[in-house]
Amino acid sequence: MTDVVDLKKARFDIAVKRGFRNWRSRFEENFGKKTFLKDISDKTLTHLAQGKDKSTFYLFDLIMEILNLGSGFEYNELDSKDKIAVMDRYLFLLDRIRFEYMKRLGWLEGFPGEEFPLVDLISRYDKLAPGLQSTPPFLSRSHSAFQVYRKMIAFEKEEFIRKLIPKALKTIGNQSTTL
Repeated sequence: MTDVVDLKKARFDIAVKRGFRNWRSRFEENFGKKTFLKDISDKTLTHLAQGKDKSTFYLFDLIMEILNLGSGFEYNELDSKDKIAVMDRYLFLLDRIRFEYMKRLGWLEGFPGEEFPLVDLISRYDKLAPGLQSTPPFLSRSHSAFQVYRKMIAFEKEEFIRKLIPKALKTIGNQSTTL
């Protein structure tokens, strides 16, 4: 008796493998369909969180391969609609990556989306993003501004967290020289 192969699932698995191909060679870690942000090493997370130069390529490459749009090298060749789809996912992932970094710094207790693997955040973006983006990250109770933060409305909380990003990036910059 022959096994039935789910072609859609097989194609998706191949796209995920291609999407992480450059990640594996650059970061020398194992990545796959069930890789959560919490599973990524500090060194890799630091690189990705900076959101510049080559770190952008790795995220574009992963997103584009999962969406079957080609390699990250081909981003500039995409039509406007696909560029927007990639950029939306990129900015969404970059936020989650930075939130994970702030969580590791002890600044956040958690953030919406940490319960999903990276691949799901990309492939299920249209369903997941609206709900996740409407909920601000959870500032750590040990943070010096927690009492002020907890009294804020959701919009103010998001703004407060976003204002922490430059400080986190500076901390990343200081730590990346020692990594």
